[in-house]
Amino acid sequence: MTDMGLHIKNIGLKHGLMLAPVAGVADNAFRQICKMCGAEYVNSEMVSAKAVNFSSKKSLLLAELEDSELPGSVQLFGSEPGSMGDAVRFIVDNFKISAIDINMGCPMPKIVSGGSGSALMREPVLAGQIMAAAAAAAGEFPVTVKIRSGWDAETKNAVEIAKIAEDSGICAIAVHGRTRAQLYMPPVDLDVIRDVKKAVKIPVIGNGDIYGYTDAKNMLKYTGCDGVMVARGAFGNPWIFAEIKAGLEGRGYTAPDGSAKLKLIGEHLNKIIHYKGERTALLEARKHMAWYIKGYKNSAEARNRINNSYSCGEIFDIVSDVVT
Repeated sequence: MTDMGLHIKNIGLKHGLMLAPVAGVADNAFRQICKMCGAEYVNSEMVSAKAVNFSSKKSLLLAELEDSELPGSVQLFGSEPGSMGDAVRFIVDNFKISAIDINMGCPMPKIVSGGSGSALMREPVLAGQIMAAAAAAAGEFPVTVKIRSGWDAETKNAVEIAKIAEDSGICAIAVHGRTRAQLYMPPVDLDVIRDVKKAVKIPVIGNGDIYGYTDAKNMLKYTGCDGVMVARGAFGNPWIFAEIKAGLEGRGYTAPDGSAKLKLIGEHLNKIIHYKGERTALLEARKHMAWYIKGYKNSAEARNRINNSYSCGEIFDIVSDVVT
């Protein structure tokens, strides 16, 4: 990445540090926590374009970004150009956003079986039509896309899709260096990200196995990509963004101590309660709290206690005993 930073149309990011649109994880609460820790840009959980057009309350809630989450995008998935265009138009007219992102990377069967997500990697013409429809409907708002390296090892076509994206009016492209067939198994193919960067003029964001500054530095240096998108590396460690930022700025980084960690964990828990209510928060918080304590002494026992807790207060007390 150059000193010029990352520019997605009218959005300027100093380092291009992004939180990935992880379904079931990257909700309002987690996005805000990651922003507090140095993420410059966040993406919503993926939202069905069809569900938006049917005014699904659950789906529309997923598309709500707070001021503190901006700049950020709402990520849509779908398999029909017309439906995608209508959904984009509705989102830009009714929601607080900085951009729209098109999901062409999700490998999950329930998404792929409907022709959406990474299934579109096998349909370049249709993918182009969907991206063009989204770009046309977005008006002044930039549209980005997230893809994989290809469907499988024999059909790695990220470069082809990236060129189509650029021709379709897409303003930036995130490349997860794995095929759909790999799901989340290693390795991450940095060569594909590098090849995409060489093939297009729009910004390219690298994604896959970023667990710290060293990983980010290696990806940026090897591929020449303009920014990095962090997914699982932020689970239980939103401070990863502060670590990467410090490294990119040539500063030393000191991980937060137990007290500082617990303070942020408490804020995260309160935000989950605020958005989901105590009952749902109890269920939602369990996975996050288990991630926060991973690697600590007696974490397995604590995780079992968390999964059998009856209140968020009880969960917080368990986490407090572990991290401080």
